[in-house]
Amino acid sequence: MFSGQFVWLSLFLLFAALSAPNAFTQTQVHITPTTNVEDRAGSISKPGGYRANVMRVNSDIVLVPVTVVDAANRSVMKLEKNDFRLLENGEEQNLRYFSTEDSPISVGILLDLSFSMKDKMDTVRQALHQFFENSNPDDDYFVIGFSDQPILLSDATHSTASIEDKVTFAVPSGNTALLDAIYMGLTRLQRAHYKRRALVIISDGGDNHSRYAKNEIRRIVEESDVEIYALGIFSKVFKTYEEWEGEHLLTEITEVTGGHTVTISDVNKLSEAAAAISHELRNQYILGYSPSDHARAAQLHKIKVRLTQTVPGPALHVYNKQVYFSRHN
Repeated sequence: MFSGQFVWLSLFLLFAALSAPNAFTQTQVHITPTTNVEDRAGSISKPGGYRANVMRVNSDIVLVPVTVVDAANRSVMKLEKNDFRLLENGEEQNLRYFSTEDSPISVGILLDLSFSMKDKMDTVRQALHQFFENSNPDDDYFVIGFSDQPILLSDATHSTASIEDKVTFAVPSGNTALLDAIYMGLTRLQRAHYKRRALVIISDGGDNHSRYAKNEIRRIVEESDVEIYALGIFSKVFKTYEEWEGEHLLTEITEVTGGHTVTISDVNKLSEAAAAISHELRNQYILGYSPSDHARAAQLHKIKVRLTQTVPGPALHVYNKQVYFSRHN
């Protein structure tokens, strides 16, 4: 009797389990390919999770870093406040702040470790050394290497020697996830030690492996308060469309932030170019202004910095952040 009751009880439980909605699908594990970029310190979310800072020291003053170079790409630091004009959305602004101080900066180095960089790494290491040699001793740095995906090689440190040691063991391979590396670099700079922040990219090609699109990254860099510079190692005659697109991509991304791209056709000149960018970061003008009530109401703010006609000598080139977005609306 007991045996019969046990059989019926077992059949009842089996029938109930089969009849329950999604009885078995509730225990299945579905793995969805992630769209996140990951490093060894954790994951980075897609746009929407990024929160950029506007270039404001308070609610009134907007600070704009400005670099001025001559035809030989040498920094020009003899200008005065009256030599500058600043326009926001076409309206000229009254400069309330002017400085040329060499303040410390947090710098992220984005190092291309794709296969095409294999024969250039010795020169890249020398260029990094020259960059550090010409920097402010109080600066701090982190390094992200990127090939198929970006990976943190060295977290924020003042020790340039430790960074150079780690880069020594980097082995190039794979593709080029440049845009993903830019996103990771911008995200890490959000918790940087200093208010002044920059990314320096060293690469010999365009992007061919990122999950982020160019338009996504452009919008993010526009909203950030980070200057981006690039050392682009390109042949005089582009061998591939990717290489041609790479120069345009770097130029577009860097110049909107107030930085710029130095194109290098002779890899032996890479160290000289790296030293020049480091020198530029130590020789900038900081212009500050208070937007008019009309300008404050706008969300998109386009900035243009010009030199007055009183500046003597050959033509000079001005680099400054071109746009920022207000978040008060």
